[in-house]
Order: sequence, then structure tokens, then C-alpha cells
Amino acid sequence: MAAAQRVVELHQADMDAAAQDSTGLIGTTIERTVELIAGSLLDAATIHRARYLAIFELRMESMRRPVLAETLAGLMSSMESFTTAHHSSLELQIAPEAVPLLMILYGGALFTLVSAPPGTVTDGLALGLATAIVRGALAGPV
Repeated sequence: MAAAQRVVELHQADMDAAAQDSTGLIGTTIERTVELIAGSLLDAATIHRARYLAIFELRMESMRRPVLAETLAGLMSSMESFTTAHHSSLELQIAPEAVPLLMILYGGALFTLVSAPPGTVTDGLALGLATAIVRGALAGPV
């Protein structure tokens, strides 16, 4: 449980650092969000790969340990609130109700990247996935 909490803290710190670095990003909410998510996916799947492998291991273990499942659910809830506030601070026009879908799509893409053979994750792959995530989550009703 402590490991999961620590990974969330580190991820939030990474999001804060990305926000500081993104002050020069221009463009629409969609374009800026794609750039932020692409950078996050790339970093998480390369330099921080072990960190996110640990989270996925904990997610699997939580299927056998209800207390861990509760803890992870609580962390996801707090992460949703953090992400919503993060978007607001960056003046991204993302409805709070879109955040859970963004997080689910991000998690699926991250699992795919983290579980890929080391060295196969590229900038282009991260950008393509980020574009699909943002378009899928922010497209509105079809």
C-alpha cells in the first residue's frame, strides 16, 4: 500500500513538473493536452518504467487482496481530483466528467507501453497514443 501511495506521489510531482515546463505550449486545449499526455506516457514508459510496472503488479495483486483493492481505489479517486485540478490550473477546457475516461485510456496505453520490450517505445508512438486518448475522451457524444 505504501508503494502504491509513493508511486502516486511521484506521478503527481511529475505532473506538476510538466505543468511548469508547459508554460510555453500554445494551441488549443486538445493540442496542449495531447502534448502533455504524450510526454507523460513517454517518460512513464521509459525512464520511470520500473515504477509503473510496480503499479501494474499491485493492481494484479489487489485482485487477491481486498484491502489493497480498497487502497488503490482510494488512490484513483484522489488522482481523479488531482488531475481535474491540474487541468484547471493549466486553463485546459476539460470537463471534470471527462477525466475518468482520460485516466482509463491513459492507463491502458501506459500498460501497453510499459509491457512492451524495452527500447521499443518512441516519441511517435507516445504521440499517436496520446492523440487517440484525447480525441476519444474529449470528442463528445457520437
